[in-house]
Amino acid sequence: MELRQMQYFLCLAEEGNVTRAARQLNIVQPALSMQIAKLEASFGKKLFHRGAHGVSLTPAGETLVRLVTPIVRDAEQAREEMGRLDGKVSGRVRIGMITSVAQSTLAASFATIARNYPDVELSACEGYTETLIEWVVSGQLDVAIVNVPRRRIALTVHPIMDEEMVFGARAGNGAGIPRAPRFEDLARFDIVIPSKRHGLRLVLENRAAEAGIELKPRLEIDTLSAICEVVASTSLVTVLPGIALHQMLAAGRVEARRFARPGLSRSIAWVHSPRRVISAATHAVLDVIRHDLTTAAAEAGRCVRRGRTG
Repeated sequence: MELRQMQYFLCLAEEGNVTRAARQLNIVQPALSMQIAKLEASFGKKLFHRGAHGVSLTPAGETLVRLVTPIVRDAEQAREEMGRLDGKVSGRVRIGMITSVAQSTLAASFATIARNYPDVELSACEGYTETLIEWVVSGQLDVAIVNVPRRRIALTVHPIMDEEMVFGARAGNGAGIPRAPRFEDLARFDIVIPSKRHGLRLVLENRAAEAGIELKPRLEIDTLSAICEVVASTSLVTVLPGIALHQMLAAGRVEARRFARPGLSRSIAWVHSPRRVISAATHAVLDVIRHDLTTAAAEAGRCVRRGRTG
């Protein structure tokens, strides 16, 4: 099995369509089909189900994706590292982010990366912490920025920052809210927070257990921008990281208050497989995102202190 065949196989598995995969690989369709046929013949197994609307992986194909993905990635990283000897940062980076990070930094960070690193090909996605961890473990992502899980994971964890979570309400709707609310006070408000699939909800549930209360949200919404809009236009309140509320705070549509000590925070980190070398391109991308993320968090904190937030 040649490296080229592995690359062709993975591209077809990702695209699910021979025409699109051939276009992505810049080869003609018969050449791609021939290489896949050779690969199937060498293993004596069908790797794809063929249908009128494309192809899908067989169980054997799914196993092969898991086995060859790290090999192809390592080969690509070796090529990138050799190119780095000439001072050139290049290569493909696949990164996942939790929504609160993507929402606050994605546009600005990617614009900087495109401008400063024109030879870096970047692919990004959003997801829940647990899903992103699974994708890094399986090799579908090189790295991911996640809420730090309490359980032990089979990945290397690099802390980025601890970020304060604040009590948010519609601007002008804070008359019945203590200046420094306790977490226990949430029990008497109608709240909108993410569902139990979401990493931020786990942070809230852990704190609720410590406080001896049960969270009974009026609404559960996993899209953080939608939560912010609901809070800005209704009497419902929320608890979110400062960066998630930043735009609404800056616009004066939402007020935010810090919890009484010991306060409430979540930890953000980037994770990767300990079996994989992190390329220069990946480090460059992470440096930009970390800078923009900490800057956004600091600005959100200043909004709270300035009193735009009650």
